Amino acid sequence: MNYYAVFDVGGSAIKYSLMDGAGHFLEKSSIPTPKDGIESFVNTIDSVVKEFQKSHVLSGIALSMPGAVDVESGYIKGLTAVSYIHGPNIKELIQVRTELPVELENDANCAGLAEGWIGAAKGINDYICIVIGSGIGGAVVLDKKVRHGNSLFGGEFGYMILEDYLNQPIGESWSSLAATRGLVMHVARRKNMDPNTLDGLKVFKMADGGDLDVQDEIEKFIKRLAVGIYNLQYIIDPEKILIGGAISKREGFIDQINEKLKIMKPSDACLDIQVQICQFGNDSNLIGALYHFLQRNQDLQSNKQCEALS
Repeated sequence: MNYYAVFDVGGSAIKYSLMDGAGHFLEKSSIPTPKDGIESFVNTIDSVVKEFQKSHVLSGIALSMPGAVDVESGYIKGLTAVSYIHGPNIKELIQVRTELPVELENDANCAGLAEGWIGAAKGINDYICIVIGSGIGGAVVLDKKVRHGNSLFGGEFGYMILEDYLNQPIGESWSSLAATRGLVMHVARRKNMDPNTLDGLKVFKMADGGDLDVQDEIEKFIKRLAVGIYNLQYIIDPEKILIGGAISKREGFIDQINEKLKIMKPSDACLDIQVQICQFGNDSNLIGALYHFLQRNQDLQSNKQCEALS
């Protein structure tokens, strides 16, 4: 059995685990994300790896990272809460330090890959994973492989413009309208409240308590989510659309979206659009990062064999 050190890097914490090649967790913990730069980051990864190596022979290191990850080069583009990862070659730095193979992938893409490997999209070739949080991100998986896009923005669904594009230069994006933070901002404006005093849990608690204004904003929020999903289905026509993020666990949330999608269906359409909940929660990025590593190394081995034969 092969063993791997797997990391899920976030703005405040790095989750890490020792995993086998079947996706099982042998050890799991977390550590604060270093704030003082790339050297401390590499030192942190290396120290965890060395600790795992005391009891297991490692076959590689897999990382789930924020930002626009170039899986080929090892560089990470864009802007994230971990600013020092943008610029240096993360893959190369960790490989040199640990002397182990390293692969990294965007965190939302990892979440999508986890579902296709051993989750809600197991056995499915083409699917979309939509992750709803402070923004909306996700993954487009076709033929069981993530489609990164020409500029590495494949799956950045939240940038879609949905409303008010006639009245301003850009308009309202899907994230600004239908992410959890967008819902909070709309409720705060309607209730004349400081948005910093609200979060998604408080908003839904207000609605459950009978606040009609908040109930109306949530109704709009659900409809806006459904519209974006409807458009994505007709653009890509995947076999499945999965919804993840903390809000997806709310009782009845997925049913509410599916009710809206059913109403939106044209009378003459043969396409039934439905969403399902992602199977994995906090572990999805770790599982997907490992699967990405396994995919990449299989692909790299296949390429080397082809080159040897040519």
